[in-house]
Amino acid sequence: MTLPTPSALTTLISQTNSDPVSALTTQVLHNLQHQHLWTSLETHQLFRDDQTSSKTGELVLPPTTYLISGVPPHRVYTHPDEQLYLLELGLREHDLPPERMLVLPTTQGQSWSLGKLAAVFDSLPTLEPVPSSNNNGEETEEDKEKKTKLAKYFEKRQQAIQSNEWGGKRVLFAMVDRLVGGDGTVVYYIFQEGIVKPRQN
Repeated sequence: MTLPTPSALTTLISQTNSDPVSALTTQVLHNLQHQHLWTSLETHQLFRDDQTSSKTGELVLPPTTYLISGVPPHRVYTHPDEQLYLLELGLREHDLPPERMLVLPTTQGQSWSLGKLAAVFDSLPTLEPVPSSNNNGEETEEDKEKKTKLAKYFEKRQQAIQSNEWGGKRVLFAMVDRLVGGDGTVVYYIFQEGIVKPRQN
């Protein structure tokens, strides 16, 4: 009896580090790239001053914790106040350049506390904005007007980042079903630092 040919993901994981955390990161990266069509994917290791909380003595983050950053094909989340400002300017979300997002690979059943979540947000790297593609053709009046509106939006966005007006740091939790009988399904949850006011419909 011959064994079935390993899947592309199994082959990829076997070619990388056999460490379970690295295998999990590789699995989520593969899912983002091939099922959700993210581009410019990179991995980052979170660095901490210490690994235990001074108050509780609990392990804040595992010794090796990786983040993935990448560019999704469309925006994943827009803060309600940011959405309102876009409407005031007459811009739509598809007028904005893609936004680089951070993803934290996790597994179902992994325990999280407020201390661990705070440590993740404290360790998040600053992401450089994705450069917008230059239009090499001639600009129409509409293009010039849109460029002016975008410049106004980015100026306001810079102020909002400094004041947390449009929410604090944001990360996607990629939760992989690896429990007994789990099929490796990856589900994504948006986690944001601080309180976000509810949307108005």
